[in-house]
Amino acid sequence: MNAPVIAFFNNKGGVGKTSLVYHLAWMMSEKGLRVVAADLDPQANLTANFLDEEQLVELWPAGKALTDRGRTVYGSLSPLIRGLGDIADPSLVAVADRLHLLPGDLTLSKFEDELSNQWPDCLDGKERAFRVISAFWRLLDRASRQTEADVVLVDVGPNLGAINRAALISADHVVIPLAPDLFSVQGLQNLGPALRNWRIEWGARLPRNPDVELELPAGRMSPAGYVVLGHGVRLGQPVQAYQRWMDRIPEVYRTSVLDVREPAPSVDEDPYCLAQLKHYRSLMPLSYEAHKPVFALKPADGAFGGHQAAVRTAAADFAALAERILTEVGGPNGTPEGAAA
Repeated sequence: MNAPVIAFFNNKGGVGKTSLVYHLAWMMSEKGLRVVAADLDPQANLTANFLDEEQLVELWPAGKALTDRGRTVYGSLSPLIRGLGDIADPSLVAVADRLHLLPGDLTLSKFEDELSNQWPDCLDGKERAFRVISAFWRLLDRASRQTEADVVLVDVGPNLGAINRAALISADHVVIPLAPDLFSVQGLQNLGPALRNWRIEWGARLPRNPDVELELPAGRMSPAGYVVLGHGVRLGQPVQAYQRWMDRIPEVYRTSVLDVREPAPSVDEDPYCLAQLKHYRSLMPLSYEAHKPVFALKPADGAFGGHQAAVRTAAADFAALAERILTEVGGPNGTPEGAAA
């Protein structure tokens, strides 16, 4: 796979992870990149963000199985799960000229037990185990090739289960969205060791692949940095309730995620902090209703008067964050090789 795969992961839910993936996918496509946004969260919130109700009804027909070949992530996995062959080609939804969605659905949760059962079998060199564990990565690879993508953004659920282990193994880079609170800091302390353990365990399994023609992910999961979401601001400064936890994030990120012991600066000066984003509370309901990112809202969408100033701020914030992430994952001027100017 030529396009870098960037997963957005925090085992603490409710930090705005899915909204972040949604907005960055739009922003990167507007910057001229070909983007695949992949929904590997069984809650399928990213899919619901991109598609309106009529599209969702068509994608998830009421009263019918969600395992139609290729209609969703689970649909593409269905032949492999049912023992009828390997994964099917992904059925991508063209959201815009340079933006495609690999849609998810609630049925994906059924894949959890299969992934859990096949993980130890990789150590015994069983081919089916490697096909199951690498299924997400191979599906992303096909989606990337079909669309000639420059970047693949992956949304995953907030847990440390087998689905996320397989999804993260598929990732070249991991961006960690955080809220400045106790639970996010605790989540970092769990997340970092899990990523390292998965990387080590997958590395021990790779040489046992019995099929030399079966391409497998490297399992890099390289930390690209963190994004602080929803911090409160008063007179240009974070409010005290948030500041306490913001002060702890740089040190915990180093010790738990990077596994290094070094002096930690403030969040404002931390090179691993990719951005600090506000809530955009008044714009989010309009964004959901219009199925547009906040920075694309117009007066016709209800973004009147002072809202337009917030729209412009959001556009600048997400443009800077997109550039920063692309710089972290490589490519000239923050643009992946082969991307459109």
